[in-house]
Amino acid sequence: MKGERRGKCQLDRIFDLAIIGGGVNGCGIARDAAGRGNTVFLCEMNDLASGTSSWSTKLVHGGLRYLEYYEFRLVREALIEREILWQIAPHIIRPLRFVLPHHAGLRPAWLLRLGLFLYDHIGGRNLLPPTRSVDLAHDAVGKPLIANRYTKGFEYSDCFVDDARLVVLTARDAADRGADIRTRTRATDIRQADGIWQVTVENTLTQERATIRARVLVNAGGPWVEDVLRSGAGVNARAKVRLVQGSHIVVRKLYEHDRAYMFQNADGRIVFVIPYQDDFTLIGTTDRDYHGDPSQVKATAEEIKYLCDAASEYLAKPVTPEAVVWTYAGVRPLYDDGANEAKAATRDYVFELDTPGGAPLLSIYGGKITTYRRLAEEALERLSPYLRSAKAREGWTGKSPLPGGDLDVSALPALTAELRRNYPFLTEEHASRLAHAYGTRASKLLGNAKSLADLGQSFGATLTASEIKYLMASEWALTADDIVWRRSKLGLRLSADEIAVIDAWIAALKVQPEGSLREAGVRP
Repeated sequence: MKGERRGKCQLDRIFDLAIIGGGVNGCGIARDAAGRGNTVFLCEMNDLASGTSSWSTKLVHGGLRYLEYYEFRLVREALIEREILWQIAPHIIRPLRFVLPHHAGLRPAWLLRLGLFLYDHIGGRNLLPPTRSVDLAHDAVGKPLIANRYTKGFEYSDCFVDDARLVVLTARDAADRGADIRTRTRATDIRQADGIWQVTVENTLTQERATIRARVLVNAGGPWVEDVLRSGAGVNARAKVRLVQGSHIVVRKLYEHDRAYMFQNADGRIVFVIPYQDDFTLIGTTDRDYHGDPSQVKATAEEIKYLCDAASEYLAKPVTPEAVVWTYAGVRPLYDDGANEAKAATRDYVFELDTPGGAPLLSIYGGKITTYRRLAEEALERLSPYLRSAKAREGWTGKSPLPGGDLDVSALPALTAELRRNYPFLTEEHASRLAHAYGTRASKLLGNAKSLADLGQSFGATLTASEIKYLMASEWALTADDIVWRRSKLGLRLSADEIAVIDAWIAALKVQPEGSLREAGVRP
């Protein structure tokens, strides 16, 4: 009888907040709301961070070029967030120095210097080192560049982030605080009854359907934000989304030093060249309007050539399409502000709050990874009249570390050394990768292992059965793609055959999706 009563309570549950979309914005709102004491349900039709959030340039940055478009509030907010995010997630976020060569005929040196002065001073920089001028003819950072063409430059600070892990760890923290996170779960129908949202959701693997109820609904669908509204919300959206494609290429390591570059192009755009995953270099991004299915976006031959040409304009050793080992592309769901060119469209976020039938629906347009935490705070401020616990613990997300991030920003080398002391069978490469991916939680997946064999089958590139089981149990991973392209980037080091072995091994476990919908307090 007691179990039946508990089940009935779950079936009758009304969530304070239901969120559609498991990207960085949806997960950020889920984390903040759960930490303030709200009951939260989040559904994502694919894997966490499987859309825009894992196809970024991997930067937590102020957006130096946005100063040209007078986006001072956005840049200031992003600059402040840089160090906040670094401190709550120092395992997956690290400082990165950028070299900006002066290109004669493009932006004048005085303008670059002015922009970097503002960049250093409007955002409360405390931990990151300031800008410095660089003699590219003699400094080591000038060596990879075409000799005698670029002699003057500047070096400034921003941060690198493992974007997909940021999303997953944010979701993990939300779940640890009581949020119900459902991946492979699509919202198929949205209705209201008596001022309560009723969302029909379908598990895309089992086709099991259920209906959840919530007082407040958040549409964080990213590129699909308008599709969500069309699924029956009864809202005629005033705002419009502008889909902008950004593509990136990855090549083998182009130079030995640890700095990144920001290269200016004759078309007014900029391209980043970034040390990536130890042995590679990441080059991106492009900006072009996109009109197709966001799930089908791919880097085009034209974009690949554009990025190769942009890098080759500066680097002594030209980059060719034949050198590309991986490409990825994503669609940024920007707010359509009517800008003539995609590169000029605002990167700021815009909220649209509607109350059809009395129940609030907040739709999110735009945003960037760097400002996701502030976006979540502002979203909850907008929704505060409708949420019981919206004011409690306001601002807490900037002080509480993400899972594994409870260490000092300078402590990663010490953590790597500690892992090697406690698990002497780990190579330096293996220990460092685990420290940077899991931080202080690395020991959870290593457990009581006394040898590499204790970690189970090895799949190559230091990936073991123990790590896969941890990712499936704790981080919603269900497929090899989830593991080698989102929870890690080991896909760069594994062959297609090796990745297929991982999928076969997972299939042999006969793993079902984590829990059933009925266990989530979901009403069939």
